[in-house]
Amino acid sequence: MTREHTVAVVAMDGLQLLDLAGPVEVLRAANDHGAAPRYRIVVATPGGADVRSDSGVRVGGDVSLEELARSRRAVDTLTVVGGPGTFAAAADDGFVADVARLGRRAGRTTSVCTGSFVLSAAGLLDGYRATTHWAVADNLAERGTIDVRRDEIFVRDRDRWTSAGVTAGIDLFLALVEHDHGPELAHRAAQWLVVFVRRPGGQSQFSAQMRTQPPTTPAIAELQRWLSDHLDGNLTVDALAARAAMSPRSFARAFRRETGTTPAAYVEQLRVEAARRLLETTELTVAAVAHRVGIRHAETLHRAFRRRVGTTPELYRQHFGHREQGVAPDRALL
Repeated sequence: MTREHTVAVVAMDGLQLLDLAGPVEVLRAANDHGAAPRYRIVVATPGGADVRSDSGVRVGGDVSLEELARSRRAVDTLTVVGGPGTFAAAADDGFVADVARLGRRAGRTTSVCTGSFVLSAAGLLDGYRATTHWAVADNLAERGTIDVRRDEIFVRDRDRWTSAGVTAGIDLFLALVEHDHGPELAHRAAQWLVVFVRRPGGQSQFSAQMRTQPPTTPAIAELQRWLSDHLDGNLTVDALAARAAMSPRSFARAFRRETGTTPAAYVEQLRVEAARRLLETTELTVAAVAHRVGIRHAETLHRAFRRRVGTTPELYRQHFGHREQGVAPDRALL
């Protein structure tokens, strides 16, 4: 009988519950649909005690992290989950040392969301490509010698696998199942969980207003609120500057200082977001969608979509368009 594949999931107080539950459900679905060897999941916590997630739900520990790190028990896959508590954990020398011991003997080492900060503190990502939640990617890049890929849902570099924020842990573990057992089992697990076996696009698909810092200048804050309802208008820097009652040069400098991006990049992101909503909810052609959001040519929308979402408008509609409107659903879910 083939030995089970042991997955040690390291959790701490302040974990993000979905960072643990998502990957565990993927492995359970894989087991239920015929994974051989089966995945054996053990949750390792400090002292083997219960830990409390940031949503208040308690998670029971199966094994003491300290004992597991010092034992000779086989660990095929090590994963460190994320959440607000990972930053305190990454500053805990004992916790980090135990993760480092486990990482050195694990068959592969993974993290979900900000769990990457623990791996970084343990020296397990130095010299590797990695990703994490988009909001803290720059912080991770400042640590060690990590090649941070800010717009990836997950990254594999040799035996290190890291994922972006929260639900990206599901994407990562579906990829692990596919690596271990092939695409058919990964598709069956995705079908059971009603998720994409391979999600289109990257982290850049998330809202421009979420990804920029909030402005403090009233004129720019008001302009941001106005923009969303006027995407089909003249949104050149000169026109926006006039609306904000500033010179074009002063406006461009102030906008970048306040938001961390240029007016042109911000407008393009808003237009792409509006195009996404139209592709999800209407049967308008791509050219008509482009016109609705203030982009003159369909080819221009294609290029913007590639830059911002990492896919084409047609593929995006295939994945996210409403079935009742006649748009084809993702075949991985059939």
